[in-house]
Amino acid sequence: MITSFIHRALEGKIVVAVATLLGIAVLVPALNLLTPPDSAFHIPTYVMALFGKYLCYALLALALDLVWGYCGILSLGHGAFFALGGYAMGMYLMRQIGPRGVYGNPILPDFMVFLNYKELPWFWHGFDWFVFAMVMVLLVPGLLAFIFGWFAFRSRVNGVYLSIITQAMTYALLLAFFRNDMGFGGNNGLTDFKDILGFSVQADGTRAVLFAISAIMLSLCLIVASAITRSKFGKVLVGVRDAESRVRFLGFRVENIKLFTFVVSAMFAGIAGALFVPQVGIINPGEFAPANSIEVVVWTAVGGRGTLIGPIIGAILVNAGKSFFTGAFPEFWLFALGGLFIAVTLFLPKGIVGTIQHGFRTRRAYKAAAEAEKGRDAPVAIAQAAE
Repeated sequence: MITSFIHRALEGKIVVAVATLLGIAVLVPALNLLTPPDSAFHIPTYVMALFGKYLCYALLALALDLVWGYCGILSLGHGAFFALGGYAMGMYLMRQIGPRGVYGNPILPDFMVFLNYKELPWFWHGFDWFVFAMVMVLLVPGLLAFIFGWFAFRSRVNGVYLSIITQAMTYALLLAFFRNDMGFGGNNGLTDFKDILGFSVQADGTRAVLFAISAIMLSLCLIVASAITRSKFGKVLVGVRDAESRVRFLGFRVENIKLFTFVVSAMFAGIAGALFVPQVGIINPGEFAPANSIEVVVWTAVGGRGTLIGPIIGAILVNAGKSFFTGAFPEFWLFALGGLFIAVTLFLPKGIVGTIQHGFRTRRAYKAAAEAEKGRDAPVAIAQAAE
């Protein structure tokens, strides 16, 4: 069973993508740790951390592509699942500070001492254990997605209405986490992390390992997403996207199909958020901002939704462009992002990877038609092959 699962996933471009990511997971940390700082091949730690952040964003875009590109669910709330995974990791990192905080309290984080908390809130218990925190990284976003999807999909909320309520969900969480009495640090969030599994989060070696884990987790999630979309279940997913009423008429429980995909996607986003926090050094309610979820949609559209590889490329390219523009022309970044989205929508509606794939398919169709249909009308054969 496992062998067939891997065989379905590791085909064609997925093999190339996974091999590339695994190569990056080894090469970039090696060039950071094993080469002298004055070497032309040396990768500075800040550059490695920056690209580690891009990989986390790429995993978030992959999560959105699974539900939008293959199931037709345009979620404008995936930033919420990303942030919840980040908060779960942040809570673990805060518990590791112990008495080294500003106030020297071995139990309560500094913000709780400042706000006169008398004891640790019940939902913070257990986060001093790494395994428990990692379970929460998956469980909390997955549980929220399950509860939300259970009601939304069984009520047959679709299209723009579903997009609006997903955005309302993340905005509600934004307002809730801004409150100091929620116990998550209010508008300042969680920061000033010291250790992860006993290793300093600021050490070059730790940052190299975090980068490598980000690339490996992106590879694993890509394999899982590929196996899902290339299976029989994946064919039904595409059917739900293209003709939901027909799939429902054939006897499939469409709401269960959507719910499963939505939960898996939320867990992917939670993993991305958990990897993001120790590399960036902070998690605050700003990650719940609806604009962040909209940006994820832009990354996915630019790369090409429904391709798996496209959103990864789109997330990396757009965020690399953001880093450049916000440094060189900070006042023009939002205009550049909006212009990019409009240009892609008008001229590359399938995205970068989708357009390239369509071009290859068309070229193969012309070639096959020219070779196999010599005795027939060529234009008709070409048109039939392209279809």
